[in-house]
Amino acid sequence: MIPVSSSARIWIATGRTDMRKGMQGLSLLVQECLGRDPFAGEMSSCSVAAAVR
Repeated sequence: MIPVSSSARIWIATGRTDMRKGMQGLSLLVQECLGRDPFAGEMSSCSVAAAVR
């Protein structure tokens, strides 16, 4: 578990996220989809779709 203070802001992006984008691509998603600054100290979470083989 990661301890989170009660004043922390957590933003959750729904839908599928391609985790192969790397850190730069994921931070761009935070900027474009959530309209947030990825370096502002807030937490962002994305969901991953299960691979179908």
